[in-house]
Amino acid sequence: MTDKKKNPEIEEADFITLEFEDGVEVECEIMGVFDYDGKEYIALIPNDDTDDVYIYGYKEVGEDEFELVDIEDDGEFEKVVAEFDKIMEA
Repeated sequence: MTDKKKNPEIEEADFITLEFEDGVEVECEIMGVFDYDGKEYIALIPNDDTDDVYIYGYKEVGEDEFELVDIEDDGEFEKVVAEFDKIMEA
């Protein structure tokens, strides 16, 4: 996940639209926000009939606003994915 997202738009309580740098837009369902190692992360499922899950850092920037943050460190990303897998298996 190296593409940067611009201003995710909340369409409903549980869906957002991601716009990647190349202009491609993907509607995603918000699976949830979870904590790991003192940081918050968000899991998104693209609404495109794939089994993909997008995981990003999550940062609240206002009362009803948030930012998605790319996880650029491969080690951190692997640990966060492992934590997400544990949560899903529980």
